Amino acid sequence: VHLVESGGGLVQAGGSLRLSCGASERTFSDSAVGWFRQAPGKDREFVAGISWSGSGIVYGDSGKGRFAVSRDYAKNAVYLQGSSLQPEDTAVYYCAAVWARHNAYYTTQRAEEYTYWGQGTQVTVSS
Repeated sequence: VHLVESGGGLVQAGGSLRLSCGASERTFSDSAVGWFRQAPGKDREFVAGISWSGSGIVYGDSGKGRFAVSRDYAKNAVYLQGSSLQPEDTAVYYCAAVWARHNAYYTTQRAEEYTYWGQGTQVTVSS
């Protein structure tokens, strides 16, 4: 599965941004998808994840309250909506996927459980 992120860019503090993760393969719709981010000099951290069915959603500490994950099966895409963004949200954001049709609620915060990764999209929040 080839994942492509888009929607990154420069936003002012307090602003909003929607990131997209798309794939051409139909198996993407059977996959749990996670969003991670990595800031310079820091470890990669989990932001949010969604099961293949959309019934299972989990947020990491960095994603709670200001991020929302969703998916659109018609567009074969998963979105990460960020609001009230702050300079500490500046990072490269990655989406990742793992086939998980066996469990409608499966999602995971563990990066090692994901099989496919996108190339990342830069989000910069200016103060």
